[in-house]
Amino acid sequence: MPQSVKDAFQGVDHIFHLGDIYVSAVLDELEEIAPLTAVRGDDDILRDPRVKEKVIMEVEGLKIGLIHRFHGLYFLWGMEQGMDNQFGSHMDVVVFGDTHSALVKPYSKNGLETLLVNPGSPMLPNYFHRLGSVGMLEITEGKAEARIVELK
Repeated sequence: MPQSVKDAFQGVDHIFHLGDIYVSAVLDELEEIAPLTAVRGDDDILRDPRVKEKVIMEVEGLKIGLIHRFHGLYFLWGMEQGMDNQFGSHMDVVVFGDTHSALVKPYSKNGLETLLVNPGSPMLPNYFHRLGSVGMLEITEGKAEARIVELK
């Protein structure tokens, strides 16, 4: 794992890995930095009990859904139907991977708000072999904000 990834995560409370985990050593290295939650990607052949299909967690009253593939589903079914199909209810934040393309996008409809976050990929952005990005999600007083950090 590049040092710039480790440096970017120094001081964080938790790390999410959104799939396409090719070797378990990546999980080991990330766990040395902070507690880790990981979900399975469509390219994963790794079978590790730390990796789940999807995860729902609550942080400061916000429901956060972690999943690898979400982007196409919300365009196909609509955002609320996509969340309902994948998580069973509305999520305040959906963090996903799959595209390897960074995205931070607020979504609002009928008074319900969701923050969509795709951190991109630290080592395979847009499927190019180079340094890419990670995402940072901050939750303060029940409000979520996200940003993309380009690695150097």
